[in-house]
Amino acid sequence: MKKNLLAVAVLCALSSGAALAQQAEGPWMVRARAVHLNSANKDSTPLGLSVNDKTIPEVDVTYFFNKNIAAELILTVPQKHTLSAGGAAIGTLKHLPPTLLVQYHFETAGFKPYVGAGLNYTRFSSVNLPAGVGIDRNSFGPALQVGVDIPLAKNLYLNFDVKKVFIKTDVTAGGAKLGTFKVDPVLVGVGLGWRF
Repeated sequence: MKKNLLAVAVLCALSSGAALAQQAEGPWMVRARAVHLNSANKDSTPLGLSVNDKTIPEVDVTYFFNKNIAAELILTVPQKHTLSAGGAAIGTLKHLPPTLLVQYHFETAGFKPYVGAGLNYTRFSSVNLPAGVGIDRNSFGPALQVGVDIPLAKNLYLNFDVKKVFIKTDVTAGGAKLGTFKVDPVLVGVGLGWRF
């Protein structure tokens, strides 16, 4: 009788463990967001440079090393901006800003806040500026993040996210450096995430 009870107890424990394993979330999460890019437009040149603000699509892929620590790669397609000097358009350019962040996810009931920090690399391309005016095509800088995932259904989350990304480029005219233009945008996003 004791052996039978022990066998039943072991079987129940194994069954419960299997059920919990099936319910446990996987290590991957993919989010799709609509993000509003609001540029700081800090310019040390005498030109008064600025780029336009815009709303862009964003996709990120996150891998959870454990329940608290994750790494997130943020991607989009090259974004076209109008470059202005003193409020008047003088040309266009595109930028591609992949960003890699390490995140800490907090343990709370009902929602899952997180903070992140990492590195941004921005590549400027399709630069169309007045003759003799140029910019450095590459930018490296830090990135900071705060956000929250709110459960909607099994493995489906509503996401709110705010990032500060430091992007800058040196501006030249006739080969001489005029100064540094800092885009340094704040990006406010909302979207959906899938955990698997």
